[in-house]
Amino acid sequence: MCQVRRMQASNPVPRLPAACLQPVPRLPTADLQSCVKVTGCRPAILCQGYRLHTCNPVSRLPTADLKSCAKATGCRPAILCQVFNPSTEEVVGSVANMGCREAEDAVSKAYSAFQTWKATTAKGRSDLLKKAYQLVMKNKEKLARIITLENGKPYRESLGEVAFGSSYIEWYAEECRRVQGTVISSPSQSKRMMTIKQPIGVCALITPWNFPLTMVTRKACAALSVGCTVVLKPSEETPLTALTLAELFREAGLPEGVFNVVTCDRDGAADIGGTLCESPLVSLLSFTGSSAVGKILLNQASGTVKRCHMELGGNAPFIVMSSADLDDAVKGALDAKFRNTGQTCICPNRFLVQEDVHDEFVKRLNIAMEKQLVTGDGFADGTTQGPLINAKAVDKVDDYVKDAVSKGAKLVRGGTRSSFGTKFYPSTVLTGVTLDMRCMHEEIFGPIIAIYRFKTEEEAIRIANATSYGLAGYAYTTDSKQQWRMAEALDFGIVGLNEGLVSTAESPHGGFKESGIGREGGIGIGLDDFLEVKYVCIGGL
Repeated sequence: MCQVRRMQASNPVPRLPAACLQPVPRLPTADLQSCVKVTGCRPAILCQGYRLHTCNPVSRLPTADLKSCAKATGCRPAILCQVFNPSTEEVVGSVANMGCREAEDAVSKAYSAFQTWKATTAKGRSDLLKKAYQLVMKNKEKLARIITLENGKPYRESLGEVAFGSSYIEWYAEECRRVQGTVISSPSQSKRMMTIKQPIGVCALITPWNFPLTMVTRKACAALSVGCTVVLKPSEETPLTALTLAELFREAGLPEGVFNVVTCDRDGAADIGGTLCESPLVSLLSFTGSSAVGKILLNQASGTVKRCHMELGGNAPFIVMSSADLDDAVKGALDAKFRNTGQTCICPNRFLVQEDVHDEFVKRLNIAMEKQLVTGDGFADGTTQGPLINAKAVDKVDDYVKDAVSKGAKLVRGGTRSSFGTKFYPSTVLTGVTLDMRCMHEEIFGPIIAIYRFKTEEEAIRIANATSYGLAGYAYTTDSKQQWRMAEALDFGIVGLNEGLVSTAESPHGGFKESGIGREGGIGIGLDDFLEVKYVCIGGL
């Protein structure tokens, strides 16, 4: 497939529609040089650069510009891929549409840079990351605007993501100075034994669109802090945030080739993923996304016995016991469920409410949603619920509602496509949900609260654990004994007791079962995947 893609790319540039042929200034030399440092790739692809459009967006360079660029640089013609605002459906930017060849070049450059980067001191890397953290915070409004433009989430929420994402830069800048080996008590007087920890090598990172900054910093800064180099493939839906972050890393002083970005369109994503998985120069693969795609990548990476870190799908339960403070439970439900319009991996998926507080919980929940949730464009004042990422996501959410209603569920609110635009879906509450409905078994990834009525604690635990996923779970109860029982009984890597917002840089993030392998963040744990442990035995003493 990659060979076919390269052959097609070497053909003459196709004639573009008239709408694309409006004048666009050619990128100045300085921008091209800057882009070299951002992507870590050869000039053959850098002639494209990347641009953020604020008005009259143009998705591609005119044919004449592409040809003249190819002539000037000696590279093959290439066409940019568009980045859309899911709220307005307007093109907000263009990025290089790279392929397997460019991915291989990025890996080679990262491998070369690793030979010197791994020898830098922990203090030196820490200082550089601290500078990067300061630059990110200095540019927080710019980054938040880009996140809202390409992801659609409310601007205030984007500002929150910048703060959260930057916390991982700061955290790993501090954690990397505490990486230590051990001295082992030797069984022989003539031997001394110890372990040392060393960076694993080139790390390939594949990140999703729902947190386009945080998902990058959580992975990349762990790798960079211990001396690894990075090849990042951000989501094709949200590449602009990653490229902007790369430019800030370069400004902070990160050497060329240490952090490389490979962008592509949806059609090329699988090819590039396969290239990264199969490359013998890549030592680690870290992926956040669906369990189905994660399994494909694991299989592809097995040929070179790569270390793999996976943060995959979730099907989080949200359990409300009869002893719960219902106002706290309602607040937790809104905090956990409607962040990013329900498009997070740790969003509650199945709401299990004990029968004697079921009706009151639904009543209070409906009132709170009516008062607090406002659907609209991410830049509009007061908006709390933006669009879903694309039309496919809207169709999927709507299908879950239709399936539930067809099987007897009751719509309390929402449940019909929004009038705000084709990518919007209203916050929805379903009651009378049964275990045969799809919303009880599949990851919804949208603004639906599906409520199941249960009788006993044992029933709630059994239903909560009856899933192949094990990322996050939530429970609300004021009974301290019950809190301990549920914390230990729930088969999930993250458990929130009387709390809906659980993620921090200081805590480990990861799941059980088919929700993933390994942990990100946390004291020590978040660096483990990026380090090799070497045993050293000194004899003849």
